[in-house]
Amino acid sequence: MFRYALKRLGLAILVMVTVSIISFALVRASGDIAIAVAGEGATNADIEAIRHEYGFDRPLVIQYLDWASDIAVGNFGQSLFFKRPVIEVLFDRMPVTLMLGFISLGFAMLLAIPLGTAAALRPNSIIDRLCLGIAVLGQATPSFWFALLMILVFGVMWRILPVSGTETWKHFVLPVVVLGYYVIPAIMRLTRAGMIEVLEADYIRTAKAKGLNIGTVVFKHGLRNAIIPVVSLLAVQLGFMLGGSVVVETIFSINGVGHLALVSIERSDFPMIQGIVLILAILYILLTLFADLLNGWLDPRIRVS
Repeated sequence: MFRYALKRLGLAILVMVTVSIISFALVRASGDIAIAVAGEGATNADIEAIRHEYGFDRPLVIQYLDWASDIAVGNFGQSLFFKRPVIEVLFDRMPVTLMLGFISLGFAMLLAIPLGTAAALRPNSIIDRLCLGIAVLGQATPSFWFALLMILVFGVMWRILPVSGTETWKHFVLPVVVLGYYVIPAIMRLTRAGMIEVLEADYIRTAKAKGLNIGTVVFKHGLRNAIIPVVSLLAVQLGFMLGGSVVVETIFSINGVGHLALVSIERSDFPMIQGIVLILAILYILLTLFADLLNGWLDPRIRVS
């Protein structure tokens, strides 16, 4: 297990370095940072002075090495719009996004895994077709349209839930439902496919032949093995939810990282954009690493192979 964990950690570090290089290159390719820092009405002399002061006139390799060395000690630079260190602004906004993401993923798991298991126990039944319909509808429904529909029904017509802010738990109900519903189809379909495969295995037939309770057979022997690929999917989906919460946070006026990314793009705040991309990428990589280690612990065949 230790060798397996060490290999996965080394791969994660390599991916982080690659992502940092790509994000640095993309930000530099998106526009002239010196012009953004100088602002409107700046003369060519002002732009050249800023370019020299910040080191933008040096070779890109030197700029990247300096930037990477600052990142290594937690210095992500200064925000051009907020006039504060990037890491401070991110730490202010990150708790809301993390809480929204984890609660939404928990909501999706509570619905998707039982529905996927029920569909696998009765293939081609009404329950199975109902679950398939939910999956197809969830994949075909744009998140922004679903969010607006929820606001119209529960916030305007019935007036039972708030539609903006984060003051109480009620403010999170609609965003959690919208964000969680986005990942339910993938989790449910993978759970269903895994359970159908596992329930046809020899050891499941042996457990049934011994007269074990159906609940023990399904949940102790079946779901534990079928859930292994779902664990990897959950980590990937959580990463997507954290990075793709721009629409939900904007519609429901949630001051998280997603809304911060939108504001930073609109105002050409390059240091903030670069910091957001890198932090979200690191979170995504760490989540994937955790899923790989958990899968290796659940299934010894993975770490042996």
